[in-house]
Amino acid sequence: MVSERGLAVRDLVVRYEGAGKTATTAVAGVDLDVAVGEILALLGPSGSGKSSLLRAVAGLEPVAAGSVSWDGRDVTNVPVHRRGFGLMFQEGQLFPHRSVAGNIAYGLAMSGVPRAVRARRVAELLELVGLEGYGPRAVSTLSGGQAQRVALARSLAPEPKLLLLDEPLSALDRGLRDRLTAELHDILRRTGTTALYVTHDHDEAFTVADRVAVMIDGHLAQVDEPARLWRVPADRRVAAFLGYGPFLPAETRNHVAVTSLGEVPLRGTIASGTSAPAQASTGSAAAPASTGPSGRVVVGLGPGALQVVTGEGWAGGHDVEVPAVATRFVRGRTEVDVLLPDGTAATAVAPGAVQLPSHVQVRLDPDAAVVVPAETPGQPACA
Repeated sequence: MVSERGLAVRDLVVRYEGAGKTATTAVAGVDLDVAVGEILALLGPSGSGKSSLLRAVAGLEPVAAGSVSWDGRDVTNVPVHRRGFGLMFQEGQLFPHRSVAGNIAYGLAMSGVPRAVRARRVAELLELVGLEGYGPRAVSTLSGGQAQRVALARSLAPEPKLLLLDEPLSALDRGLRDRLTAELHDILRRTGTTALYVTHDHDEAFTVADRVAVMIDGHLAQVDEPARLWRVPADRRVAAFLGYGPFLPAETRNHVAVTSLGEVPLRGTIASGTSAPAQASTGSAAAPASTGPSGRVVVGLGPGALQVVTGEGWAGGHDVEVPAVATRFVRGRTEVDVLLPDGTAATAVAPGAVQLPSHVQVRLDPDAAVVVPAETPGQPACA
């Protein structure tokens, strides 16, 4: 998605100096665009460079090379407080000596906004984040979720050009995090806020963002809409990070990948036989790579891709009998650890309890699996 308006990151490099003359490259020549009004999530494992990229955009980290622009203006060397960007971190970092209203109004007061205007804005934001009447309260009386709502309101108060959120919900428990993620998406959408959102949780990224940029080892591996990213990951690294696996060897034949467990339809550029880069130079939605130099592919098993079948299902065309080695009950379903014929460990979902030791019949659900190149495209090594 290329636009003259909004955020444009070009060939950005961030390095950290180590002992002696050694240096670690945290961000390795990244190109990325965020259009005005868009919410883009930076998704990746710990140490992938996503927070370093966000901090460089904010002006909190020095840039070794490349540029950061807003609306066509280079802001790479503009001080943090003059960029007009808002910041929200994992810990809300509220001022303990100020009330809830005082925290939200702080940036407005520093900008010289009149008291009456500040009061109206604080009231609007408290209603927006579901904390009407909380203005006089001390921040020490707030729960974790309430504190993050106040931190969000404070970040939105000056109406920033771009809101930068670095793992804002990761310190909260799972249930509360899920609820606040959905609320956050709604709030950002209602306010028309342009946002760059860093997280390691793909469910969180998929819920909050219009597009998701997967970052691995300092590079953008794929930038795409959530549904397409999930259904057509660019390569094995992206698929594995999203939770696919194990990966089964396969052969391509008549627009399907054939495995020992059955067939999976080809999607994206693998289906068309064309080649596309895993990262488009503009940060636009990147199509998955082709089958790679060898033309080989593998099939990644997603959650629920293997089903334990019983009764009439035992005679299915691609059902395979495998040993069950362990079972557990997870989120309302029985999961069974099995060993596939080639010795690969995998997890199947069963309709009921499974007695051990035993053998079970498993069947592949092709809609819950993906086909990716057997090789990962080469990346320049980080210094």
